[in-house]
Amino acid sequence: MAKRSLYASSSGIRKAKTAFSRKGWTQENLAFEVNLKTRQPIWRFFTGRPIERYIFVEICSILELNWREIAENPPDDIPEYDEHGLPDIECLVQQVRSQRQDKIEDQCGTLKLLDINRPINLDKIYIDINLLEEIPSQQWLELAQLQNLTPQEFQSIGLSELFQRWITGRKLVENYNKIRILGNPGTGKTTFLQHLALQCNRGIFMENRVPIFITLKSFVEESKETGEVSFLNYIRSEFLASSITNPSTVENLLCEGRIFLLLDGLDEVLTLDANAVYQEINRFTEKYHKNLFIITCRTAGKIHNLNGFIDVETAPFTSEQITEFSQKWFATLIKNPTEDAHQQAVEFIQLLELPENLRLRQLATTPLFLHLACWIFVHQGQFPGSESEFYKQCLDLLLGKWDEIRGVERDSIRPVFTLPQKLKLLSEIAIKTFERGEYFFEKRTIEQYISDYLCELSDVPIDSEELQLASEEILKAIALQHGLLTERSRGIFSFSHLAFHEYFTARNIIMNSYLKSLEEALEELINHVLEPRWREIFLLTAVMLRKADLLVLLMKKKVDELMMDDHHLQEFLILSHQSLLKTLSQLTDWNFTPKQQEVLENYHEINQLLRDCLNSNSEITSTVREEIEKELL
Repeated sequence: MAKRSLYASSSGIRKAKTAFSRKGWTQENLAFEVNLKTRQPIWRFFTGRPIERYIFVEICSILELNWREIAENPPDDIPEYDEHGLPDIECLVQQVRSQRQDKIEDQCGTLKLLDINRPINLDKIYIDINLLEEIPSQQWLELAQLQNLTPQEFQSIGLSELFQRWITGRKLVENYNKIRILGNPGTGKTTFLQHLALQCNRGIFMENRVPIFITLKSFVEESKETGEVSFLNYIRSEFLASSITNPSTVENLLCEGRIFLLLDGLDEVLTLDANAVYQEINRFTEKYHKNLFIITCRTAGKIHNLNGFIDVETAPFTSEQITEFSQKWFATLIKNPTEDAHQQAVEFIQLLELPENLRLRQLATTPLFLHLACWIFVHQGQFPGSESEFYKQCLDLLLGKWDEIRGVERDSIRPVFTLPQKLKLLSEIAIKTFERGEYFFEKRTIEQYISDYLCELSDVPIDSEELQLASEEILKAIALQHGLLTERSRGIFSFSHLAFHEYFTARNIIMNSYLKSLEEALEELINHVLEPRWREIFLLTAVMLRKADLLVLLMKKKVDELMMDDHHLQEFLILSHQSLLKTLSQLTDWNFTPKQQEVLENYHEINQLLRDCLNSNSEITSTVREEIEKELL
């Protein structure tokens, strides 16, 4: 039987005092962190006197030290039970955590952020996430309820009541022991698991458990090498790598319900391996049901049920969370002094709150896109100059770059569907639905659009049943692999962000200009110039065109046509243009009819849109710009 007490060596005392000094605590503070009623064990620890083994290990864990490097003559292996049973299980937990500390810190302590060439300390940038206990896509909503929404309402459809019932991530973990966290790409699922693992191993959260963080992609790869799909053997292998050699340690912890198993990326498991992984999850979690289990998965990857698991979904960032994340991002990632970082964060938030940045603000509710917006702001000294370019960068991430960065391989789509074909299909869906004023569409409608597109691609007729299956497969893949189409209610889909719907609509107009004359394609767009919901399409199209001269000239022509047959309005505008109206009160002298007032309002709206196109990053020749600007009211 190994000794029940430990004491620090001379070199261990020096290391412990250095670590203690970095914390800036008093001995009373440390005693509080270790849950001691008196500081006497702390004093004995720092003076090299023997103390209870589990207290010794916990002190080292709090100070982020390996207890074996601090103790004088540490035992060869972790003792498990003495003749009295507990509290040696507590000691076992503390010692395993201590031996696995380096592993957990290496796995979970840093983040690899997009376009950042160094790992970032997770603690410096992490903010708590909120989770929805009721999944939006599992609601039953009628399509008619969703169609007449404003852009402001689009992103939160179905969430207004659900937001009132969100729960913080940590609170949820305290309430349930089997949790599957769903969410779209880039919503912080993996980061949340990493944070929990760190907090648990440091004894700050779930201090009576041992955290084990497993990426399911790695688990599958090792299972193929060993020929056995077994979490028990995988964990034994992990323990062995941390010099925990006693094979019964894992079972003892599992049987006592002391394991905190965090499984990341269920959606990253290929279909070929999925059934075996699901079976092992169900078998393992049922056998060792006293433990705590959390699994992450993209929302569209929720194919199978997991026995006894509650499904929750990541909630979009609130305004407060966007502010907190931005402040931490600038404080951590820019090289300027703290004052400059704070000022840049303030300027960033102020710009984000401007009405004209509504689409960017909606995208910023996703942490991945918020990071991208912060990065562009720092490197360009302003917000993205071209919204279309920012949207394109977001789409590049979702269409493959994000998976590529993380080394994730996805199932190939059958029939084979290339990236250009995906872009064309999404553009087709966008224009057809946008023209009809449909931001939300039934599953069967979108599958029909996909079927039509597949028929266009094929040189030979496709069997109707085969076509239906292929359409379902492609919709599922686009939703799961890219998160661009999302199920907002049962059987009802939309683009995940209104900005993406508008971007692909504008893209379709640009692509059509290559198939028919540019003027013909833009004439069709001009027909919608008086419709407010098309405003963003005009701005995006203007920027995406190689030269926007024709577009703005057609808009100017439309402006002129409004006044062509009304000499009374023409006279008013001429006088206005010559600044002959001294005060606004003189407008009443003109006695406009309701129809004329409507025409004036339309004239003003088109003029404003035309001015916004001129002020955007669109390519317009100086001659055309000057010609239009001199006549703008």
